[in-house]
Amino acid sequence: MNALQQIEDLLEHLSPGEKARLLQAVAGELGDAFPGIESTRGVCGGEPCIVRTRIPIWLLEQARRLGSSEADLLQVYPTLRAQDLVSAWAYVRSHREEIDRQILENEAA
Repeated sequence: MNALQQIEDLLEHLSPGEKARLLQAVAGELGDAFPGIESTRGVCGGEPCIVRTRIPIWLLEQARRLGSSEADLLQVYPTLRAQDLVSAWAYVRSHREEIDRQILENEAA
């Protein structure tokens, strides 16, 4: 059994709080890597989006600020997965000023 399989086997025995701490540790190890998020010139003005979609991170964050739940977002955007939202929220935490600026710019447009 490799290390990844061992970790997957242990996950079922962790509490939600322990899983959250584990996720934070893994995110810290990744540094600025945000799996599932990409910025591509010529797509949505180069703003960071969820891969496989043209859904910008700022749009998801603005919807959340306006009261949309994760369940609402998953229903409105059927191509989104729960993991996409986890990645989006992590990106927002690390790039707050950028996301705030994108929200302001897009509201003014």
